[in-house]
Amino acid sequence: MTLARLDFLIGAASAAAATTVDLPFANGVRPLAAYPQKRDLIVLTPRPPLLETPFRIFNDGVLTPNDAFYVRWHLAGIPTTVDGATHQIKIHGSVKRPLSLSVEDLRTQFERVEIIAVNQCSGNSRGLFSPRVPGGQWDNGAMGNARWTGARLLDVLAKAGLEDSAVQIRFRGLDQPLLDATPPFVKALSIGDLDENMLIAYEMNGKPLPLLNGYPVRLVVPGWYATYWMKMLAQIEAIDTVDDNFWMKTAYRIPDTPGNTVTPTDSGYPTIPINKLTVRSFITNLTSGQTIAPGTQTIRGIAFDSGKGIRHVDFSSDGGANWRKATLGEDHGNFSFRRWESRFTAERGASYVLACRATTKDGETQTAIPVWNPGGYLRNVIETYEVRVA
Repeated sequence: MTLARLDFLIGAASAAAATTVDLPFANGVRPLAAYPQKRDLIVLTPRPPLLETPFRIFNDGVLTPNDAFYVRWHLAGIPTTVDGATHQIKIHGSVKRPLSLSVEDLRTQFERVEIIAVNQCSGNSRGLFSPRVPGGQWDNGAMGNARWTGARLLDVLAKAGLEDSAVQIRFRGLDQPLLDATPPFVKALSIGDLDENMLIAYEMNGKPLPLLNGYPVRLVVPGWYATYWMKMLAQIEAIDTVDDNFWMKTAYRIPDTPGNTVTPTDSGYPTIPINKLTVRSFITNLTSGQTIAPGTQTIRGIAFDSGKGIRHVDFSSDGGANWRKATLGEDHGNFSFRRWESRFTAERGASYVLACRATTKDGETQTAIPVWNPGGYLRNVIETYEVRVA
């Protein structure tokens, strides 16, 4: 399949936006627009495209539909045509047998593997940081959960044969910077961090990936932030040193401090590359500020973490003063959204502060006080929702 004229269509989609949404922070008004292979999404920027999933989508099911899945690119030089039949992934560097693999090679020469996993942008919820920080001002919709199908990264590397000197694996896609001064988008994972869950995926929810989500293949790194999930994957390079390119050494760094949090006046603290997801949970069937009916209310939501698995979700109807266990939905694997449900009785004319709190199987739980760091990363505070009863 060949997908063409992406640049033209991006401009057309942006110009055609007819309605807006108002996200819950200053300067939060955003247009809604339907891009190629996408329904109406929230537009943060048209070039490079940053498109957020409206949060109501997450109430519809455990898997996020391909046409509703958020979009985040770093560089504006996205190819205007990608031919999936001729695309090649080059495996090179400190390997014994350099390879060049097509999508068909991935399908026919390697075991077909499926995994359901959350893909969450490192900056998801950045717009909710206080004090505010620079960067894309996302609400909570820069994430999605999909069934990914492809070949194991470890199987591909085994076929190439890593040299003993290899320290990291570096990844690069087809997107390019428009200016010479802009560094190409390159990410790296250490050899010790690789595991059997990481895929070179050619399907998303049983279909070819949308172009804006990385067609024809992307790296899938379950449990890790999406900065490592390289789209339009074209190069896999084994290197003998720790990668010091801009996107590893300077960008996407978090404080190497307890809780990865600092204050706005802190300086001189050590940093490390962002890595694994934190545990989070949300209510999906209502929004803060909503008016609800009196009587028994069923509250639904989702929870997820880095792959330890969700042990339980607690629900509160009084702002966290008292908690009770929610009922967990079907388990689709430790890297997936886990749906949950709870009930409470809403009294006519009353107001409530609803809250949810997830805990992993090894005891990690959400924070009562939001973390803060200058990158706007790792938010996993207990979310609250103010509602009133008619």
